[in-house]
Amino acid sequence: MSDFFSTLASRARKEKFAIDPDVPKAYLLRFFAGKVIDLLRGILVFRRLNARIFVGRKTAILCTSKIRTGRFIKFASECYVDALSRDGIHLGNNFSLGRGASIECTGSLATLGKGFSAGNNVGIGSFSFLGCAGGISIGDDTILGNFVSMHSENHNFEDSGVPIRLQGVTQQGIRVGNNCWIGAKATILDGAEIGDNTVIAAGAVVTAGKYEGNAVYGGIPARKLKSLIA
Repeated sequence: MSDFFSTLASRARKEKFAIDPDVPKAYLLRFFAGKVIDLLRGILVFRRLNARIFVGRKTAILCTSKIRTGRFIKFASECYVDALSRDGIHLGNNFSLGRGASIECTGSLATLGKGFSAGNNVGIGSFSFLGCAGGISIGDDTILGNFVSMHSENHNFEDSGVPIRLQGVTQQGIRVGNNCWIGAKATILDGAEIGDNTVIAAGAVVTAGKYEGNAVYGGIPARKLKSLIA
């Protein structure tokens, strides 16, 4: 039975995928039955038959008219996605958003945010938060661990005579390249530009600046730990 479901998964993902033969049959049946329900839920939410969008239970997706997707898109259970923004949300093929994760594209109705884009084969871990008011873009084949947070907006606080909440914000945006791995509980702040083939260690805080590719960064604030070029 695992071979049958492996074939189905490989065809859907358009790349080879093998299910461990030790996975119990009852688990497989329940898992794929759940995916069928998620697919039906995706059709109801997005009104699209050919995109293969899976939406988990208790997931809220707002402003679907601003969402453009490739094929095989997975929103796990209890996610929150608000696409209200100038540019909306653009997702490549084989995108997944983990359980309890959030994508929020606008911080205030007074000023629309920029939005979010992700390339092909991007995975965002459970309970991650992406604040996309200043814009966040993620390249192909990049994966984010659990509890990763990205904040593409900063509050101004220079005037001590004015409440911080009334001083406005600055937005530079966040850009993450292709084939990157962002470790669990890492924080990416506004103005960060992360190059291709980069690893961000778990718990790191990546502040504004350019981070060259083919390297590992870690710490608070994040600094280069080693090169990935032999």
